[in-house]
Amino acid sequence: MACEGDYYTLMSGLQELDFQGKVVPSDLVLIGEHAFPLVMNPRGQVLMAASHYGQGRIVVLGHEEYLTRFPVLIENALMWLMPCTGDAGIVGIQGSLRSVAENLNYCPIKTELGDFRNEFAIYITDAYSVETCAKDLVAFLKAGGGLIIAGQAWSWSYDHPQENTLKNFPGNKVCSVAGIYFSELPGEVGNFPVPKNIPSSWLSVSIGKDFKDDLEFLLKGVSEFDTQGGAIASEVMVHGPLAFPIAVTPAEKAFIAGAYYGQGRVILVSHEGYLGRDSLSTFMINAIKWLDEGRKGVIGILPSLKAANVVLSKSGLDCQLTGFREDLSVYVCTSYSDAQCAEIQEFVAEGGGLLIGGHAWYWAQTHCGCNVMTEYPGNHILNKMGLCLLGNTLGGGLYKALDIEHSCREQYHFRTMLQRFAEHVSLGKELTAHEQSCLKQLGSDCASYLRMCSHDSAAYTSVVAILSDIVKEGGVPQVCSNCPVKCGKDHLMLHVASELYKVSPNPDALLPYIIKDIPNLPTVSDARVRISANTGGCEEWISTGLYISPGMKTYISVPSEIVGKNWQVQLGCQTDNIGGANILKRAPVVHERFPLDTEMVQVWNLWGGLIYLIAPPQSKVDGVEIVVQVSVQAPYFKSGETSVADWVSGIRSAPAPWAELEFENIIITLESELVRNLDCPDEVATFWDTIMRSITDLAARPAKLPRKERFVADVQISHGFMHAGYPIMMHSNSAPVLINVKEAYNSGLWGAIHELGHNQQRGVWEFPPHTTECTCNLWSLYVHEEVLRFNRANAHPAITPENRQARTKMYISGGKDLKSWSMWTALETYMQLQEKFGWDAFKKVFTAYHTMTGVPNDNAGKMNLYAETFSKVVNVNLSPFFKAWGWPIQPSTEEKISHLPEWNDHPMSQYA
Repeated sequence: MACEGDYYTLMSGLQELDFQGKVVPSDLVLIGEHAFPLVMNPRGQVLMAASHYGQGRIVVLGHEEYLTRFPVLIENALMWLMPCTGDAGIVGIQGSLRSVAENLNYCPIKTELGDFRNEFAIYITDAYSVETCAKDLVAFLKAGGGLIIAGQAWSWSYDHPQENTLKNFPGNKVCSVAGIYFSELPGEVGNFPVPKNIPSSWLSVSIGKDFKDDLEFLLKGVSEFDTQGGAIASEVMVHGPLAFPIAVTPAEKAFIAGAYYGQGRVILVSHEGYLGRDSLSTFMINAIKWLDEGRKGVIGILPSLKAANVVLSKSGLDCQLTGFREDLSVYVCTSYSDAQCAEIQEFVAEGGGLLIGGHAWYWAQTHCGCNVMTEYPGNHILNKMGLCLLGNTLGGGLYKALDIEHSCREQYHFRTMLQRFAEHVSLGKELTAHEQSCLKQLGSDCASYLRMCSHDSAAYTSVVAILSDIVKEGGVPQVCSNCPVKCGKDHLMLHVASELYKVSPNPDALLPYIIKDIPNLPTVSDARVRISANTGGCEEWISTGLYISPGMKTYISVPSEIVGKNWQVQLGCQTDNIGGANILKRAPVVHERFPLDTEMVQVWNLWGGLIYLIAPPQSKVDGVEIVVQVSVQAPYFKSGETSVADWVSGIRSAPAPWAELEFENIIITLESELVRNLDCPDEVATFWDTIMRSITDLAARPAKLPRKERFVADVQISHGFMHAGYPIMMHSNSAPVLINVKEAYNSGLWGAIHELGHNQQRGVWEFPPHTTECTCNLWSLYVHEEVLRFNRANAHPAITPENRQARTKMYISGGKDLKSWSMWTALETYMQLQEKFGWDAFKKVFTAYHTMTGVPNDNAGKMNLYAETFSKVVNVNLSPFFKAWGWPIQPSTEEKISHLPEWNDHPMSQYA
């Protein structure tokens, strides 16, 4: 970390610092990425700090007497602050600090007592005399000058009880741009040792201000926040010492928040549509005035935010549709671009206001595998300000405005809650019921914060150190199916430990605290795997048959053909994020991905896992070779490559805990114990080859899928009994039937084929939400009848003749309301068509849709097109049938198929 070197220079030769005496310093508040403490007392209060701004550097002391009490520190500071321009320049010293100048007489440094001049290399001043030259000092610092500012603000705050110390104390008008503030809180003194590294303490993770006055201003006349409607917002994470939630859901998830940053202020609204809502206009006008701070300057509004301009113009301020300009008082923009990130941050740091709106959830969904915290454009601007947008969504609602007294006392804040939890772990202090209810949220926020990966920030590394101590002292639950995590504390520890391991400077030291018992599996060296891929529009997992143990690191040698071409390595097959569950049977996220951007890549995963290469869309390679330095062999059978004899004699006994069976069109991943006694993998292959060909047959697709389907078993999945996707996820206890051919013929595979059917559904002939859980069952029916030879009535309990008839009668008696036409009721419609016209009719209908263009987007339009298409395929006018089911068949559709003979004796005619 860069500031560690700065700290060593500044504190060189110092073993302890004696702050004892009558002098009472100010507690300093630090924000941003560049500020770091030099001295911290046992209460976590910062008495001295340093930072960077622009090209310059600054040292801030919590009392002016420290300028003479610690001469070695001042010498070190002058060395660190001196610009690297060859000869040492002049050190200017503010006129009232003659004793400081006298202390420096013995130093080979040229000093000059007097007012600030731009020609100085360094300027030393108290924090009280900078009012008139504050702007000049900021410009001097930004251009590369060095500053030492010393003073305390607690007595000033007593003399100015109605004023905002952070904003109006003279010294803060300079040092705040670098993320250091004199606070109104007195610092506790004593004789303090100088630690080897930058000091940190869980006690220092605190809020730097009481935001009651800010909330009173912002919420004046605001009783509720109406965010009802179609706008889906993101959750806001409030993580900075000078950041605070403004509007929250009943679950205390913020969707509007504010912050102090340097001399300026910022408000984040987690959907840009809220900026122009009439129902939120009172708050937005308050917000723009809070940001303007009485300057009555120009409010620059991004030209695309025309609705926001209408609302904000009601403030009476000069609102203009314009891009970013330095002469603005407040800039209003969205979070979707970081093109002027540095300029905007500088604008706010030097006193400007920023009102920024936007969400991150859509970006997260369309940038799968990317880190929202570090890569989302808006977070490049916001992270330094103590705010960020998360990738999860918040639905609209009618939310009560904060109770200000309650908010300032008990409202959830990441830093307050982290400090309380650290106190609970370190000192055994009991948590209140409200705090216990917040532990799950804290765990999620800690994980998000850690993903910022701000390793050059002392604030970030301090939180990493604090969380490391919490993990070591508090212990991590050894989660498994027999020992599920249920309480909020264990949920938090598991979540935090997983993310902490990824960013820890010493993950090996954490590993024994996270996983108590890691099996010592035999490894192989320099395993060579040939990779071939010919992907279409989707990425593809390529199995290697290798596994990596929990916490184990290995190197992968990557062929030049795929380096830097968006290929990745994935460790772990279980890719469901189960963090939202109340009970956990494993960690929330147990897989990792690494980009293959060099010819030698080191990879690891806390939880271990099978090793895959991830081929990006539109990739074509044939037989390139990777070499995995150290790995564990997994039971891996691949049709056409693995012989049954080799499988039985050794491969099935490979030590990895996860196994894979790869067939012509499908790959099954399950626990190795389930295949240890599998004698005939070739029979399982034949079975699944037949099923998958029937899947493609009904879909009217080529027999060989462009990408093999995957089943992955897991101890816990994100939702449902199984769920479709790539891969199809299923519970581990459902996996044995996939490889038990005899059992499949006896009991069927309805659930598994149902999920494969989901993967065959196409939007052009789907009518969501009615058919979402319906048409996938066409494949379940087809496979059970055509491959497993089940009688339809026995394929599933829901489709016995009695249940079918009862369901249909209920639908008719309910007035044929399409709202209840779904799942099994909707399937009855398709089953009646199949029983009359056969499976070939469906194959021809699907074929027709393969090349169809101009398909309507609405359900009514698509249903009319489906009725027309099916009618033409079977040469029968099906209008009477579909109308009997309540479909909205239009006269124009009836006209198009009026030349065909009508199906009048259809099964629904009996209910006419």
